[in-house]
Amino acid sequence: MKAFFKEFLKRGFISAWGGPFVLAIIYFIVGKAENIQNIPINEVSLGIISITIMAFMVGGITAIYQNDVLPLVSSIMIHAAVLYLDYLIMYLLNDWLPRGKIGVFTAIFIAGFALVWLIIYLFTKNKTDEINKKRFEKS
Repeated sequence: MKAFFKEFLKRGFISAWGGPFVLAIIYFIVGKAENIQNIPINEVSLGIISITIMAFMVGGITAIYQNDVLPLVSSIMIHAAVLYLDYLIMYLLNDWLPRGKIGVFTAIFIAGFALVWLIIYLFTKNKTDEINKKRFEKS
């Protein structure tokens, strides 16, 4: 368990720098658009802190796949749950998601997460088939 938390922290800190950078770019673009009012400093600060926490959690939770004890399906479910709660809490805290749209958010999250895993599965299956084909051709 100690190794997991060490890896979680390492991955989290590596990922955390990117969140504020992306948010700064978004705020810069929004600031250049016409008819956009200034964003209050409290909102900017909360956004930066929130994005940093989100990026930390997104990067850190990938350490779950380094655990050889958990089955892959369990790791995927833990990963999905942590991401979902991370996003939902931060979106609600920042008023980025209206409370009445949580169902829509949940459906989009599940569809997006499933699509990403489908792509990963198909890519991995394709690569595995290529490796096996080359291996059996040499035999």
